Amino acid sequence: MKRPKINDVYKYNFSFKNEDVIAYAELSGDVNPIHISEEYSKDTIYGRCIVHGYFSISIFSKIYGTELYPDQHILISQNARYFKPIFTGVEYIAVFRVKELFPDKNRVLYLNEIYEKATAELKVSGEALLMNKKFYNW
Repeated sequence: MKRPKINDVYKYNFSFKNEDVIAYAELSGDVNPIHISEEYSKDTIYGRCIVHGYFSISIFSKIYGTELYPDQHILISQNARYFKPIFTGVEYIAVFRVKELFPDKNRVLYLNEIYEKATAELKVSGEALLMNKKFYNW
């Protein structure tokens, strides 16, 4: 397995579907109308429904668990700052950059960002600390 290096970058294109937001609302119990009611949302500052914040950053978990060094990759911590709303039916790109390595602890710190693909506008930014013993032959 290739070991990560500082400034390694991985990119992933994605979008959210309305039915996925509804399913997340039901699963999480967060049925705030800003997420699920177009009638309600049209009169808000966003003019339409927005994707739940935690659901929007679930893309990070998906990539860590299935795409980016998934073999024994364990999420230790994740933070996020939401700059602009995420909407359904819009193309986004998630960018993952290795920010720091802690080989003595088998840890990797990533910078995670979500950009709107068409405008390159930053929507979400945060960091994630992950453990993966396979990186270091311990």
